[in-house]
Amino acid sequence: MPGRAVLLLSLAAFASAAALRAMDPLLPLIAGEFGTTPGGASAVITGFAVAYGLLQLVNGPIGDRVGKYRMVFWVTAISAFGNLACALAPSLATLVAARFLTGATVGAIVPLAMAWIGDAVPYEKRQLVLARFLVGHMLGVAFATSASGFLGERFGWQAMFYLLTVLYAVTALLLHLELRGNPQTRAQPADATPLAAAFRRMAGLTRLPWVRVILVTVFLEGALFYGALAFVALYVHQRFGLSLGASGSIAAAFAAGGLLFAAVAGRLLPRAGERGLVLGGGMLIGLGFLALAFAPAPGWAVPCVVALGAGIYMMHNTLQVHATQMAPATRGAALAIFACSLFTGQSAGVWLASHAVDAGGARTVFVVAAIGLSLLALDFRRRLAKLRR
Repeated sequence: MPGRAVLLLSLAAFASAAALRAMDPLLPLIAGEFGTTPGGASAVITGFAVAYGLLQLVNGPIGDRVGKYRMVFWVTAISAFGNLACALAPSLATLVAARFLTGATVGAIVPLAMAWIGDAVPYEKRQLVLARFLVGHMLGVAFATSASGFLGERFGWQAMFYLLTVLYAVTALLLHLELRGNPQTRAQPADATPLAAAFRRMAGLTRLPWVRVILVTVFLEGALFYGALAFVALYVHQRFGLSLGASGSIAAAFAAGGLLFAAVAGRLLPRAGERGLVLGGGMLIGLGFLALAFAPAPGWAVPCVVALGAGIYMMHNTLQVHATQMAPATRGAALAIFACSLFTGQSAGVWLASHAVDAGGARTVFVVAAIGLSLLALDFRRRLAKLRR
């Protein structure tokens, strides 16, 4: 098992998640700095997510061609400069543009890392390895949503981007050293298919019925879940009057739920099975969002957010494992369209939710997410049962 190589990929996933969720607690600060509403400031999240998703269609085939681990190193190094550009942005439009460009490179990290794990780890062990790999992603979410609020209050919204710049630079250095010292990271066969043919082959995957099921499900999951999650810190800040740092810390409890799932995944997976994980995850998410929408005090919000984290990782982990098997010969491209669908859904969800939040608050968004994700889990569980038959 490529333990150290996976650990460093998990560190890169930590950095990716930190960049993805760093803006959530900072929306009030950015809105005040540039004279807009929190919904208007959420363009820094939407722009990042759009690039994160759409550029997968380029990053995946390139990763298959030049090597997935090597590609993760290069995009991590470039992302250090992207975060520095965000820190130096003089206007909201410039910040949105810098976030868009950063999303284009950061977005390649997790899908290509998962594709490399798919190449290096046998299928029967892959779900557990992916669950442990995603610990880095969960910790990145916790780090970003807690640290960005505290840093923003004390040093301004730019401070988090300076910290991300250092994080990406250090991670890139460690990945480079692993590439030099570990032959397994260089031994993955590069795809010699011309890029134009690779793009056509990737488009051809969407003609397969089960691939379409996976892509539509993950699109709806991204729209409903992450569209609502982006406004959890703002909701807690506005409803209970907590500081940005405290609101971000409550939102960071999301990662605790994911870590709880990772800790018990080895025992839970054989007992519940894929269908049990999907159904249990969907129900946990539904309960979490409903309880959060009507929480009477900030203390009630913490277990709600923990439930959200556990639920989404239970449900999404199953989707990810099936995504690694959509096209074993070109996993980079397959994971690219999977990630593209997820983050296109997320960007659409944040955009729609931002209008709903500006119009009437976040409660309605949470209720819609609770109902929608519960129904989505039931539908995907039914489709998994049909696939087994």
